[in-house]
Amino acid sequence: MGKNSTDNNFRKDENMFIKPGTKLRLKDFDTKYTAGFSDKEDAAEMLAKDIKRLAELQDMLYAMNKYSMLVVIQAMDAAGKDGTIKHVMTGVNPQGCNVTSFKQPSHEELSHDFLWRINRAMPKRGMIAIFNRSHYEEVLVTRVHPEYILGQNIPGIDSVDKVDKKFWAKRYEIINNFEKQAFENGTIIIKFFLHVSKEEQKKRFLARIDEPEKNWKFSTSDVKERQLWDKYMEAFEEAISNTSTEYAPWYVVPADRKWFMRAAVGDIIVGTLEKLGLEYPTITNEEKNELLKAKDLILNEDNI
Repeated sequence: MGKNSTDNNFRKDENMFIKPGTKLRLKDFDTKYTAGFSDKEDAAEMLAKDIKRLAELQDMLYAMNKYSMLVVIQAMDAAGKDGTIKHVMTGVNPQGCNVTSFKQPSHEELSHDFLWRINRAMPKRGMIAIFNRSHYEEVLVTRVHPEYILGQNIPGIDSVDKVDKKFWAKRYEIINNFEKQAFENGTIIIKFFLHVSKEEQKKRFLARIDEPEKNWKFSTSDVKERQLWDKYMEAFEEAISNTSTEYAPWYVVPADRKWFMRAAVGDIIVGTLEKLGLEYPTITNEEKNELLKAKDLILNEDNI
């Protein structure tokens, strides 16, 4: 099966696009889904076209200086976050793109509200920002480990018992309001959950242990978190169900086939940018005349 890079059908693919208001069940999503692509070569051809088109669109985004884009990538360990960023954004001008990897909050970050460090990394107009993990860690990891919330010293939250359904509902509301404000000020937001199966994660973990060049990617803490798989799936379901909106949609992208995952992410990003009607700025007749004068000066500078 072939696909033209201008089709961009993945933006509304019901196997990935999470319609706002949907009650998500991750068990209903096939982690091996490839949308009819039969092999790597077919998907690689589409990705190559999208990478080229993304470079063009990013250049116009930067020149137009009206919109910005935020790409959020969340996943379980070994799903392929780093590789996806590397392959999809390979043709983008580094001057117009920033990648931020959010790790465990520092002491300074914990001294502020949970969105403080996110606000500092938000893209300015003309830029693309990629979040490798994001503010969603605050409704994912902290939901699985509610004791982490106590370290944030939030007024009224002095025990794990108070980190209840009402608390999480408020966090989802805060996140939605934050993303809506960003959108209304020109930031286009798309969010990806790279959905890898537990079986595939096991294979990748073993490869990281068995292959010396991959040892650095593995941590024993990854195994401990793997034991909490079902709790993480529940946390992802709740977070995505409550925060997939028209202005900041979620996509559940099958991640067992890395070649398809990367092609799908690239195509969705390109399709989203295509909808903006990006174009290079035009200049006035007066500015054109100034350019002609500048040209004359350059051409005749040896005669001056």
